Amino acid sequence: MDSADQDLLKQESVPEGEDAAATVPEALSEEEQEHLRKELEKVEEEIQTLSQVLAAKERHLADIKRKLGITPLAELKQNISKGFQDVASTTVYRKTSETLSHAGQKASAAFSSVGSVLTKKLEDVNIRSLQHSISMPAMRNSPTFKSFEEKVETLKSKVGGNRQSTGDFGEVLNSAANASATDPLTEKDEETQ
Repeated sequence: MDSADQDLLKQESVPEGEDAAATVPEALSEEEQEHLRKELEKVEEEIQTLSQVLAAKERHLADIKRKLGITPLAELKQNISKGFQDVASTTVYRKTSETLSHAGQKASAAFSSVGSVLTKKLEDVNIRSLQHSISMPAMRNSPTFKSFEEKVETLKSKVGGNRQSTGDFGEVLNSAANASATDPLTEKDEETQ
């Protein structure tokens, strides 16, 4: 490399945009200005040549990939796969994966036990409803039910008059519901309420 190429590789701050316009060119002789203009043209030509070479290399690369059957989609899949393999090989990923796996097993066990408890509760409810439907006649003969039935009979006789009851509980409830609420209550009735 000659000294001119080495000068090109040096990193110098080159003002751009408004900063470039704001700098006042140093007092350069005509000879120095001419030398810089030629160097500017040369650098611009090299940039154009490099751009053309780069474009040709990119076309050549695309041609080789096409001949090998490497499509952009296949290339994307390969890049994603490689990226995933790189991530999967990290310690953080492995630890996170193990933690999530362990948490998933715990959650699965918890859901399983909740399901078992719910199944047992539903079985208990079904058994109780079966027992309830079996014990209805027994409940009708209980002292509490008979006491309630007597109170309804008493209420019926107060609201609807002294008609003889047939003893059917459903009939008693229907007649009490249909009784007129406009019948005046006696003082004795008001005291019981």
